[in-house]
Amino acid sequence: MNYANFPLDKRMPLPNSDAGYGDDFIDIERLLGMAARQAKVVGVCAIIGLFLGMLYLQTTPPKFVSVSSVLIDEGLNKIVDDISAASTTMQTDSAILSQIEILTSTRLAAVVVDKLKLDQNDTFMNPPQSALAQGVGFVRGLIQYVRPSSPVMPGVGDISKLDPAARDALIAGSSRDYAILKLQNEIRADRVGRSYVIALGYQATDPALAKAITKAYADAYLADQLDASFDATERAAVWLQGRLTELRESSQQASLAVEKFRAEHGLSANSDGQLMSDKQLADLNAQLIVAQADTARASARYQQYKSIVDSGSDNAFKDAAISSDQPSSSVIAALKTRYLTVAKRQQDVEANFGPQHPQAVALAKEKADISTQIFGELKQLTESYRNEYEVALARETALRANVAAAQGKSSIDNQSQVQLRDLDQKATALSTLYQTFLGRYEEAAQQQSFPVGKIRIISDASTPLAASSPRTVIVLGLSLVLGVLMGAGFGGLNEFNERFFRTGEEVRDRVGLKFLGYLPTIGSKPSKEDKPAEPDLKVARSPAAIERRARMRVSVDAPASMFSETLRSAKIAFDVVMEGQGSRVIGVISVLPGEGKSTVAANLAGLLAANGSRTLLIDGDLRNPGLSRSLGMEAEQGLMEAVVSGQTWQSVGKIDRQTKLAIIPAVLRGHFSHTSELLSSAGMRRFIENAKETFEYIVVDLPPLGPVVDAKAFAPLVDGFVLVTEWGRTPRAMVRSMLESEPYVANKIVGAVLNKVDLKKLAKYGSFGASEKFFDKYSSYYLDKSEVRSKATV
Repeated sequence: MNYANFPLDKRMPLPNSDAGYGDDFIDIERLLGMAARQAKVVGVCAIIGLFLGMLYLQTTPPKFVSVSSVLIDEGLNKIVDDISAASTTMQTDSAILSQIEILTSTRLAAVVVDKLKLDQNDTFMNPPQSALAQGVGFVRGLIQYVRPSSPVMPGVGDISKLDPAARDALIAGSSRDYAILKLQNEIRADRVGRSYVIALGYQATDPALAKAITKAYADAYLADQLDASFDATERAAVWLQGRLTELRESSQQASLAVEKFRAEHGLSANSDGQLMSDKQLADLNAQLIVAQADTARASARYQQYKSIVDSGSDNAFKDAAISSDQPSSSVIAALKTRYLTVAKRQQDVEANFGPQHPQAVALAKEKADISTQIFGELKQLTESYRNEYEVALARETALRANVAAAQGKSSIDNQSQVQLRDLDQKATALSTLYQTFLGRYEEAAQQQSFPVGKIRIISDASTPLAASSPRTVIVLGLSLVLGVLMGAGFGGLNEFNERFFRTGEEVRDRVGLKFLGYLPTIGSKPSKEDKPAEPDLKVARSPAAIERRARMRVSVDAPASMFSETLRSAKIAFDVVMEGQGSRVIGVISVLPGEGKSTVAANLAGLLAANGSRTLLIDGDLRNPGLSRSLGMEAEQGLMEAVVSGQTWQSVGKIDRQTKLAIIPAVLRGHFSHTSELLSSAGMRRFIENAKETFEYIVVDLPPLGPVVDAKAFAPLVDGFVLVTEWGRTPRAMVRSMLESEPYVANKIVGAVLNKVDLKKLAKYGSFGASEKFFDKYSSYYLDKSEVRSKATV
């Protein structure tokens, strides 16, 4: 099967870009791998950070802090309207912040400066500075020199932000103003939690100076509060005294106006405070109610007896309930008793003697007379009840008229009462206000003789025994953290700039090539393959030249090494891909010069020859024959002469006595720019066909793909390529671009090897569980690296 016939789209596809490589989520394994690879960078930066921290500690003068605690009396809020808890809390916080602003005010700083004469204290005015501060000042001075700014006046901002030139001008102009501004910016006043305590502190390089300034500040604050209280009380007393006279006169005038209005409108009141018109109206209403009840009762009685009278004398006697509760009930009762006695006697007589009996007739007449008398009494009684009803009705009518008149007068009095009440309220308000102001005036007069401040010092300033800054542990810890962060940043930058091949997985995933194995670094750092030849025999026999020749024979001298094992993997790949072919032409290529393709070609050919295969090694790099130089071959004729003159390989080839490897060198003769035409010529094809008749493997060391087109021109004669990429040096993007731009060459690449691998660092790039992590486990199967190096230097 010919591997060259495989179309590009049937092989392993190339990924779109490096940006698409990796999972969408955070790969913890990759992060740990990055950390392991950049551990040295992080460690170095951490050490640098610690060193800078120690340097800062050594060059920074110690500073001492003295603190005094001031308690603000809770009575400060007594004037706050206790409307809600939220309002009181807000006012309290505002009061505390106001006191802090007073503490850091210019007036208080001026008092302390004048008291301690700080403007004449050199320790305060010019304290020692750290090397960092001096460096910052120097940079600011340079900036000011290059770009001058306008003069800075006191009170414009933080003194630490002033450039040195402006600060010197400010000091020269007014030392006192500078001292006040400096002290104002350096004093610290902070509230302690949610309490009413303010911590007042000052930091200085001299502990005694820190104590003196803090104590003076606390004393000045206390005196300022007392002075403020005295001044406020004095001003209040003066103002209250003037207001008292005015309020006294206004209160008297209001009281006189009330009494005058009451007298003019007749609004006199009884002992209960009720108006006489209202009292009279109430009495008339009570009498009217009684009169209405009497009229109703008389009317009912009159109507009742009138109905009895109107019914006739015969029915008058039948109403037995009439006379039971009346004044003349005794007469009517006697008449009724007689009437009943006569009626009973009449009934008995009529029963015994008949109704015509004279006695029965006499009794009937007597009964009629008695009934007439009863009816007459009822009529007389009805007439008396009519008179009583008319009297009660007349009395009710008169009372109604009196009530109506009283109501009119009460309405007028009530309207006047509204005005009177307004005048009375005004007089009462002025009297109350006068009493209140009088009480406050007496209180202010008493406080003038003994002003009481609303603050007290609960913790006096003391001499600090230990420096507050710089704090060794914090500075070193912060320096270490910053160093680690800086190292992490550099490490991340290194990882971001990582654009080279490190593992076989990257070769497979990024460019879609079969990975053949790792080739470790052998001996010392190899020399550049593009340097000029060494014509001097003494130079050719130098230790460096001997080492280069030994590197070309590692697979022969150390067949059990990892280097040789990787080349065997490449041979197996060729045998699988080119199975069935008699002679196989293998081209060894790279993208950049100096990647070690000549070393790989020589060792691959030596390995094949040492295994008994008939092998021919051709130096096809006609412009820079590094293979021939490294082998130390001194020839007069080489590949170019054989192809141009039509000779066979026997005429220019040399045989290695140990492995029987045939080598065709390249002789550099001046500047020849048509090497690509020579490698693709018919003569080269005849030369290769002639060599195929003798050799099983023909290994050709070709120029790099990047700078010249020789390898592309020779591609039709090659059965398969081996791509050599240098570990950590060959850019992935360049290899990918070459494969995409040269599909004909890409189709014939059997696989790629990573050359010059640092096995100690390789494990850091492999993922967990990958073979790169276990190379130390395979050491018993390979020749020791030091042994390979010793053989390479023989």
